[in-house]
Amino acid sequence: MAEIIAITNQKGGVGKTTTCVNLAASLAAMKRRVLLIDMDPQGNATMGCGVDKRNIPAGSCEVLLGEAGLAEAVVPVEAGFDLLPANGDLTAAEVQLMRRADGQRSLGRILAEVAEKYEFIFIDCPPSLNMLTINALTAAGGVLIPMQCEYYALEGLSALLETVEQIRDSVNPGLKIEGLLRTMYDGRNRLANEVAGQLLSHFGKQVFNTVVPRNVRLAEAPSYGLPVLHYDKASLGARAYLALAGEMLRRRKVETAVADL
Repeated sequence: MAEIIAITNQKGGVGKTTTCVNLAASLAAMKRRVLLIDMDPQGNATMGCGVDKRNIPAGSCEVLLGEAGLAEAVVPVEAGFDLLPANGDLTAAEVQLMRRADGQRSLGRILAEVAEKYEFIFIDCPPSLNMLTINALTAAGGVLIPMQCEYYALEGLSALLETVEQIRDSVNPGLKIEGLLRTMYDGRNRLANEVAGQLLSHFGKQVFNTVVPRNVRLAEAPSYGLPVLHYDKASLGARAYLALAGEMLRRRKVETAVADL
């Protein structure tokens, strides 16, 4: 059964899409079956996987509206995982979903059909709280929150956690925080270290040990339509996301062992 993880932050520019693409590629490199769903009308995850968002016969929009099946819209990408692409058409889907009585559950119903096919399903959410994000949070079992270690990021985190709590109380009681990921991290920056300390103090083990540093190769990779692992596997960015993938798998082994006791 697939683990469905929404990767989201209501603040833009925190490495959300970068995390989606590179975590999917890292787990695929570890022979895990992965599906990445682009739920952002900007289509950045689609482009970052080397798929032209302007030339997709079907994507998230058509699947959500029932105009195409998930199987016919999913495309395999060079990095070894499957992608449900997206583009600006997704905005139209959001409007129509808002008019439906049970529109927030549309994605969850669709993913139930492929839950046995994949081990991980990642959802790249838009950087705002809208019907697309609500669909992702309703479908997901966990929320992974990438965030920069800066003052405004803490404010945004509070708002996001409130949203997760509301979704949990209303439509998805099983929703949990998968983890907080520190991104674009510069250990020479005093504020970054202070904020990182606050996160560890308040959230403890919910903060991933892995830290994603600021890295030029990581920033360059999307312009080539590649995850950084396939652009420069020796880079600090590639090593960081491989470490994150490994940390996630180790956590699951521990959770399984505890559950079996």
